[in-house]
Amino acid sequence: MYSERASRLAGAVVWENTVAGAGRVLPDGCMDLLWHEGRLLVAGPDTRAYVTEGVPGVWAGLRFYPGTAPAFLGVPAHELLDQRVELIDLWPASVVRRLSARVDRADDPAAALEEIAIERARPPDPLLPRLVEALGEGRSVSATAHELGLGARQLHRRSLASFGYGPKTLARVLRMQRALSLARAGVPLAETAVRAGYADQPHLSRDVRELAGVPLTGLLR
Repeated sequence: MYSERASRLAGAVVWENTVAGAGRVLPDGCMDLLWHEGRLLVAGPDTRAYVTEGVPGVWAGLRFYPGTAPAFLGVPAHELLDQRVELIDLWPASVVRRLSARVDRADDPAAALEEIAIERARPPDPLLPRLVEALGEGRSVSATAHELGLGARQLHRRSLASFGYGPKTLARVLRMQRALSLARAGVPLAETAVRAGYADQPHLSRDVRELAGVPLTGLLR
């Protein structure tokens, strides 16, 4: 069973999941700090769906607002692209052991992760919220760069560090998430495609299948 709530860390989400089988995690522009049976891990940014192994047990996580995790981790996002890594591979072993023990002792592991993130958070790139908002609303990369006062190379470089990929990929991921929200709310697929910024419904279907690894209808079921 999966549950989530808004975090006290700006834009983040605290979640828990009791896993009974394999699952599919879709690209969303985010990165997660994870806890599972005494292990602390980091889920890097995804460019395609990540299929979990479905090992039974309880997972807890903190999903950072898009682009903000690298400031917390001290690692550029592109170094973790499409990866799940142990936190001990990124931070000193003594620090990670202390934090792991703290989460293990907690009655609410997810809340303990949230406290750690709040304590150790660092200010992210101040342009990130405006960038995510603009692309999330469907504005073009060129228009967004102009709005932010950045050249194409500057925008690409800052996107790689914050999201793990360039702004065009981020826009594509956010567009898919926008379309899924509309479709799950009952908007007909043809209308969903138009409102989300696709050329037509077949374009929507192709893009979702490439990013999610399954047909759109499968996701909606």
